[in-house]
Amino acid sequence: MPRVGLFIPCYMDQLYPQVAMATLELLERLGCDVHFPSAQTCCGQPMANTGCTDDARPLAEKFLSIFSEYEYVVCPSGSCTAMVTHHYEELLQGRVGYEQLRKKTFELCEFLVDVLKVTKIEGSFPYKVGLHNSCHGLRELRLGSSSEMMVTRFNKAGQLLEGLEGIELVTLQRPDECCGFGGTFAVAEEAVSCMMGLDRIHDHEQAGADVMTAGDMSCLMHLYGLITRQKKPIQVMHVAEILAGRQPQMKKDR
Repeated sequence: MPRVGLFIPCYMDQLYPQVAMATLELLERLGCDVHFPSAQTCCGQPMANTGCTDDARPLAEKFLSIFSEYEYVVCPSGSCTAMVTHHYEELLQGRVGYEQLRKKTFELCEFLVDVLKVTKIEGSFPYKVGLHNSCHGLRELRLGSSSEMMVTRFNKAGQLLEGLEGIELVTLQRPDECCGFGGTFAVAEEAVSCMMGLDRIHDHEQAGADVMTAGDMSCLMHLYGLITRQKKPIQVMHVAEILAGRQPQMKKDR
């Protein structure tokens, strides 16, 4: 039974605890011994992304001290996972234990496919679903194949979702385009961020999606804000919620 330290992004802990609970339930259903270290804090990504590395370093050090004891560290966020696996080296400057931490830290779908070797998750989700590929997960973690790469197409979240009964993954015109959130970018460049988000929503609408899903709730948070302001009927759900058996609060007769 894999002993997992559950790494929950700070904004998810505060705003979307249902995603954290869905992640916990899913991992336990698949046979993991899951622990949630209550001392965990922000991973430091917001500070690091704005160049405040001195402010991010203590958070990286705290993360290392908290999660080193676990066999695996699993997080339902590509961007926060990428912070640990791709950007902590600069902050921790060769600290003992970091390399081991980097190798055992995984995004949720990555962990299910690559570590647990899950090929199918039992469940039903009879809706048309558009899968948004978040930038960090796609470009840094390689959770899917980028459209410009001449490789065999794959998508780890899509692979898991396709096994659900009744689901239809719709075809997007631009499947790996950024949603425009980008953390502080959405504040500093509000107009550009909003237009990028509206473009993503339109792509899912033209494909006939009932639900937009992603491995990063931060992207979905940004998109949901635009959806509600535009009074659009499309719903947003994290991949973990769908895989854990949650259903959208909507009628299927669109």
